[in-house]
Amino acid sequence: MKPTILSCLTLCLLAPAARAADPPPNVVIVFCDDLGYGDIGCFGAEGYATPNLDRMAEEGVRFTRFYVAQAVCSASRAALLTGCYPNRIGIRGALGPRSQVGINAEETTIAEIVKQKDYATGIFGKWHLGHHKQFLPVHHGFDEYYGLPYSNDMWPYHPGYRNLPPKERERRGFPKLPMIEGDEIVDAEVTPDDQRQLTTSYAERAVKFIDKNKDRPFFLYVAHSMPHVPLFVSDKFEDETKRGLFGDVIEEIDWSVGQILDALEKNGLDERTLVIFTSDNGPWLSYGDHCGTAGPLREGKGTSWEGGVREPFVARWPGKIPAGTVCDEPVMTIDLLPTIAALVGAELPDHKIDGLDIWPLLAGEPGAKSPHDALYFYYANEQLQAVMSGPWKLYLPHTYRTLAGREGGHDGMPVNYEHRTLTEPELYNLVEDISETTNVAAKNPDVVKRMLAVAEEARSDLGDTLTKRKGANVRPPGRVD
Repeated sequence: MKPTILSCLTLCLLAPAARAADPPPNVVIVFCDDLGYGDIGCFGAEGYATPNLDRMAEEGVRFTRFYVAQAVCSASRAALLTGCYPNRIGIRGALGPRSQVGINAEETTIAEIVKQKDYATGIFGKWHLGHHKQFLPVHHGFDEYYGLPYSNDMWPYHPGYRNLPPKERERRGFPKLPMIEGDEIVDAEVTPDDQRQLTTSYAERAVKFIDKNKDRPFFLYVAHSMPHVPLFVSDKFEDETKRGLFGDVIEEIDWSVGQILDALEKNGLDERTLVIFTSDNGPWLSYGDHCGTAGPLREGKGTSWEGGVREPFVARWPGKIPAGTVCDEPVMTIDLLPTIAALVGAELPDHKIDGLDIWPLLAGEPGAKSPHDALYFYYANEQLQAVMSGPWKLYLPHTYRTLAGREGGHDGMPVNYEHRTLTEPELYNLVEDISETTNVAAKNPDVVKRMLAVAEEARSDLGDTLTKRKGANVRPPGRVD
């Protein structure tokens, strides 16, 4: 029997008090950039090793249908940290160094959720929710921040401008890339040599944060800049893998996870800490040998096809998450905020959020199912491009990019995408057809009809520029004062 909307709301309100752990757990989220579904060992990676991530899967749970809300940087990170679809809170695309918007002060981040319980909070890595001072993490619940304000390719050495003179690169492309600590620039011009140290420096900061806060609960968010292009790796991992630079970069990321796990063990925090690893969107396929793979999934970053939005996900918490388990239920990054709120006994925000508590799935409770009747996938200026329910995913008419079977670029230079347009809805059964090869809309008219009704609910709530609909429950982003 399906619960009613009222009973679901009641359960959501009661969940924090009912599930709060004693003592409250530490939470670590490691969030990569442009990592594909098939890019770590326990999801089928080849040509390099990820022993620490594989260990996490062996000692915890691996989700095979874990989704991001959008297949692009800022929007995806907004969903993770606020528990909301990004278009609900006005964040779209990838905010650049000339953007005048960012996360609104009225939104609530995971860091602000756990602050209710006096957690120490730190972020090391890429932020990408606004680079102006008012948008930076230390003004949104984080005690500490060290990292880049946006993607590491948003600098004068962007691959697309590689062959231009330096002044022309800056005029046509991006300004100098800053490194920020707290809310101040501590290095106004990040260089290629600096980028080689990013993964290691974020890991070192994370370990120091754990050591410093071992005697109080903490939330640690490590948002790696890699493997987003341009790829950089430290000397200790250079030329170490058969996969070339990309494999070297992933092995250093895996090493960084090992450093975090070692720090937790050294401080006696293993059984008090939930560690989560995933990424913001799928691989940037146009970069070829400098990007990863979506494995069996269709397309990649910048699309709503499975390769763009389905991510590898592993979680470990000894004694709380059963070892070596696999969950095939569909969930999303929006679910992490309410799940963490429940675990620490904190109140959810007063405003509407979209995520739901997925602890029963993480904990391997018998018979646990996804709490979502449907999930929505927006892209490209708030276009509703797909809706999912159970095994079904319906793609709505829209234009998307593809390599159409061609290889990507080489040595850090991309090739151009083609663009194709769906003129009619297409339906796929993701359980039977993970690669989305066969459109079964004609054989399942009742499913299509039901899914189109789901799409209408999304449009009414969140809007849809493809059908020129304005959502009834969307909120504005923050704007520069």
